Amino acid sequence: MEKDPLIAIVMATMIEAKPFVRGMSLTEFEQKPFRLFIKDNILLAISDIGKANAAMTAAYCCEKFNPACICNLGAAGAAGSTHHLGEFFHINKIIEYDRPELITKKPSIHKPHVLAGFQTATLSTSDRAILDPEEREEISRNADLIDMEGASVVQACKIFETKCYVFKFVSDTPEHTEDGDVIKNIRLYRTSFYEFFQGAVLPVILS
Repeated sequence: MEKDPLIAIVMATMIEAKPFVRGMSLTEFEQKPFRLFIKDNILLAISDIGKANAAMTAAYCCEKFNPACICNLGAAGAAGSTHHLGEFFHINKIIEYDRPELITKKPSIHKPHVLAGFQTATLSTSDRAILDPEEREEISRNADLIDMEGASVVQACKIFETKCYVFKFVSDTPEHTEDGDVIKNIRLYRTSFYEFFQGAVLPVILS
């Protein structure tokens, strides 16, 4: 019987990843340069927060393990009021407002791979947390969600010619302006996000 291809998951923090580690019975086998967990054909890497960390982790996974694809999973803030806590979205476009192109000065745009059948959204990736309601409103003109890793994972995967899928769950809205609110909501919705990935997304990737 042919073995299932290796699927790599990149997540920023253990707070987000805990249900994945437990639910998939993953075993930690490496701590440096990144925390890595594995079982059978699933590899999970904890990148830590931020674009540089995410890019290095994705590149490391591509180079060392040659996965069939990388899934960047985790929490994202809602830019406006139309996306609600706990909702899941498949990202089909990513904008980097804080990394404009050299000539045009327009924000950099990234296109991850997209699976059919999932609710999609546009993501804005920046190198700092965006919790100010006015900043969110500015971003909401062109993006639905905000994170700090997605664009970099997609960019790294493109260099290694590795498929990249991005799924996010909403952990905060313009009403949530404190870090403590975000952490509380991540803990509240992380398990249902894992169940969504395990039950709905992973079977499509492996089909």
